[in-house]
Amino acid sequence: MELLKFKDTKCIPDVVHPYTSSLKNNSVPIVIDNGSYMARVGWATKAEPLLLYKNLIAKPRKERSKKDTFEIPQTPQLQVGNDIINIEAVRFQLKTQFDRNVVTHFEAQEHLFDYAFYHLGIDTDNSVNHPIVLTEAFLNPNTSRQLMSELLFECYAVPGITYGVDSLFSYHFSQANPQPNALLINLGYQTCHVIPVLNNKTVFENTRRLNIGGWNIVTFLHRILQLKYPAHAAAITLSRAEELLHSICAIAVDYREELKKWIDPVYYESNIKKIQLPYTSVANSSALTLEQQKERKKELARRLTEINARKREERLAEDQEKLRQLLEVQEIIEFGADQEEIERALGDCQAKNVLDLQKNILNLNMKIEKTKQKIIAANSVEEVDEPPVKQSKYSKMVFENENALQSFLENVKRMVDPYATFQRQDILNKKLARKQRKQDIFKRRTAAGQERMRIISQLARKEKGNDDFGLRDEDWDIYKTISKDGGDSDSEAENEKLLEFEEIIRTHEPSEMDEHTNPGETHQLHVGIERYRAPELIFKPYMAGCSEAGLSEVIGYVLSLFTPDEQSKLAKNVVLVGGLANLSGLRQRILVDLISIRPFKSEVNVTVMDNCSLSAWHGAKQFAQTDNFKKYLFTKKHFDEYGPEYFKIHVASNPYYPTPKDSCVEIDV
Repeated sequence: MELLKFKDTKCIPDVVHPYTSSLKNNSVPIVIDNGSYMARVGWATKAEPLLLYKNLIAKPRKERSKKDTFEIPQTPQLQVGNDIINIEAVRFQLKTQFDRNVVTHFEAQEHLFDYAFYHLGIDTDNSVNHPIVLTEAFLNPNTSRQLMSELLFECYAVPGITYGVDSLFSYHFSQANPQPNALLINLGYQTCHVIPVLNNKTVFENTRRLNIGGWNIVTFLHRILQLKYPAHAAAITLSRAEELLHSICAIAVDYREELKKWIDPVYYESNIKKIQLPYTSVANSSALTLEQQKERKKELARRLTEINARKREERLAEDQEKLRQLLEVQEIIEFGADQEEIERALGDCQAKNVLDLQKNILNLNMKIEKTKQKIIAANSVEEVDEPPVKQSKYSKMVFENENALQSFLENVKRMVDPYATFQRQDILNKKLARKQRKQDIFKRRTAAGQERMRIISQLARKEKGNDDFGLRDEDWDIYKTISKDGGDSDSEAENEKLLEFEEIIRTHEPSEMDEHTNPGETHQLHVGIERYRAPELIFKPYMAGCSEAGLSEVIGYVLSLFTPDEQSKLAKNVVLVGGLANLSGLRQRILVDLISIRPFKSEVNVTVMDNCSLSAWHGAKQFAQTDNFKKYLFTKKHFDEYGPEYFKIHVASNPYYPTPKDSCVEIDV
């Protein structure tokens, strides 16, 4: 079976695109699909968005400066979008402008707008002289839209804004001839929406939201894999769980039937996905030949000799420099310098008087001479033959012929002692049984645990003051039964014999032991039913502790709000949009569930929008190229006249409901 590996894709920093005169002079609209997972930004005249980046910023914490140093603390650099090369390295410093799918943190939103406009190449002073087409959440609150309009008009001085819903832009404008009736299922990163469209008008009052999205699936998959492999919890990151979701995960058409299939070992082995985690292999010295071991020891000895020689030379240079300083002080004294200067010089070289100075000079001369002799001796010493490497006693065993050797090894491999003293399999079985008993004895519902509690309760029922436990020989057997070892422990003879068997196999056929100790196998993830269990969260939110209904139930409920004729129109054109719409098996699952809840022989059709991830941006781009685009622009004049929460509605926008003004009611007391 193919062994998969994590790609661990890193973000590539965006380049600053050229800001041509045709873009600058013609006020080309900027299309921004402001998704809760990823932003897509580009010009309305381009075929594809120029910028694709995650809506994240990373603000590293300030480093605390030490008290001893007087350096000015530097403010850490803010990382935005694709400037965050390794997301996992700054996972705990990540921030987003979204609270679920609604923009609430406008300081982060401003940083992300700065990033987008800068990399588009816009270089005008304190203004962005281009109308903005911006996506927002379905039924976005007025407060969020109000703050967004204030940010764009007052901070960037944009000439106009048009707001729209991503899924509606995708349906109405990214396809050639959209049908007038449709049931849109928008599968987003934070939420899912079921949006009915009748006669090209969105029925907002019958739309329903499911608070489960791609983020919940990723965290659920991350959690169940960490619980399955606790030893590799640090290596199973959220980024890798997200990669698994988009590469190997799928939706089961019938989840219960899928669970039953995985019980079969043959089906499990043929469908399991093995993913290799990164690891560092450690060389096994026991598998090296005698010559390799000898060469390795020689190399280590040579390195040690070089290190010692370098240390001697450094020590010699230090001593010679110190001796030079002492001789300079001695010359100062001999030339008859002032007493004050002599005392200062003696203090610098840490000598009490002239006799102490001469003593230090003598000691340094002797030390330098000894170091030089050691260096000469080390350079002139010849290589001494290495002592022979100690061989295993089993490597000295002599057999009559090759067949005798193979027969001996076969006996060992069959885990039978050639001398019929012990059986290796029996030893392993006994060790395994003891280990299991130690685990069971402290569990409440196991037979071993209940027996232990029965014995302890019998001992506790004895009369107080009559504590004679331990005076009889049979008390020792009772103590061993209730002890943590469960009445038995591994004997030294068994452990020694087990080591002896392994040494025999390692000596004559090292590869046999290596097959069982391959470090790569211990760093593999075997992803089986988890591939289907994590995405099933959309249809069964209760698996993550959510009390909401699943996607199929929500679709059925939305359809029940319409007349039978309208239900038939909606069921004929069910459209999947959003990043999760690409999941394998999702279309078939929704089709099967819809057929099961619709009347007999009803027509049901489920389609997936082409290029789901970018269809919203392409739809908004097509809207910006229509003749009526300027008619739907919310300009600075409207902003000043009607207030910041106002906007112009169109076929792909939210409805506008002005916020009720506070009314004071006088009450006579």
